[in-house]
Amino acid sequence: MPDLLTTLAERNARYAAQAHPAQATMMPSLKTIVIGCADPRVDPAHVLGLGPGEALIIRNVGGRVTPSTLQTMATLRAVAQAEGGAPGPGWNLVLLQHTDCGITRLAADPELLAALFGIDRYQVPAKTIGDPRAAVAGDIAALRANPMLPGELVVSGLVFDVVTGLVDQVVAPAPLRGEQVAS
Repeated sequence: MPDLLTTLAERNARYAAQAHPAQATMMPSLKTIVIGCADPRVDPAHVLGLGPGEALIIRNVGGRVTPSTLQTMATLRAVAQAEGGAPGPGWNLVLLQHTDCGITRLAADPELLAALFGIDRYQVPAKTIGDPRAAVAGDIAALRANPMLPGELVVSGLVFDVVTGLVDQVVAPAPLRGEQVAS
């Protein structure tokens, strides 16, 4: 029986031969950033049918907007600017959370959750850990309130159902700051 690294190397060889887009640029072709959960059942590329180079994907516990997520976004924006472009008009930010998320198992550990969100432990209930739809809406509200993000960035929120495999639109696409756009 091959060991894990042998298996992964074989899979990588198939990817390199069959699917690797050698001409892909550092900027995602769909001008899309997806924030999703680290849960292996909810890989945003698979769930949303994204191909290599189409979207930039940020994954963390719960697919939540945290100080670390915002720092990652700021760093990626700096990288994009160094490449001659940056998220702005025509760019999408998709927040993808899901049902039966492992973060719900942490409700009894407010200190850990407070550290994740960079808040006081008494503020943790406001993060709606047990309700992914409310969590998506709350996280998008936090993104809208962040003046460091480009206002023309179109943001939307989805919840993936781990039982059916389908996504439900919870927050319709709209600029972070401005009028709603047609979906």
